[in-house]
Amino acid sequence: MSLQAPEFFAELCLPFHDHTVVGNTYYAAPVPGTPLRLRIDFSRTIHADTYGGLRLAVVHPDRGEIDAVALGFVDHGTFHRRDEANNTSRNTSGYGTFNKYHRPGRPPWDGAVTTGLRDAIEQYSAIWFPGAWSASAPSHTASGPPRPSVAAPVTRAGARAR
Repeated sequence: MSLQAPEFFAELCLPFHDHTVVGNTYYAAPVPGTPLRLRIDFSRTIHADTYGGLRLAVVHPDRGEIDAVALGFVDHGTFHRRDEANNTSRNTSGYGTFNKYHRPGRPPWDGAVTTGLRDAIEQYSAIWFPGAWSASAPSHTASGPPRPSVAAPVTRAGARAR
């Protein structure tokens, strides 16, 4: 079954006009005329076909990856409501994650609240692409307390830095 990445990234309502989704990866040129690009991938967990967050990277065509951060779904409350409603405890493999399997007619990330992720992407992109985030871009609204926008730096190999 498909991960439906284009629909997931569309749900984030990112304001970058020059973008595309290839496979399960979102690519954007937030500032026209500059070489830096934004790449967003799903970060895998130790369980097959299960994703625990997003990995954002700034990429230069000649120098490669310049910077990257990991945005965990747990850290941004993405599946808090779903997991609470389903009594999924923190010590289970499905907590704060989604996988490619889902109910027919529903997306794999069904129950996700993407506001915290979107806010974190906005904060990260403001550092590398000042002014690229459009104030007129539509936003997702969700009731409830705002979630902290914590981004953990990652190493070249993609592991979280400590």
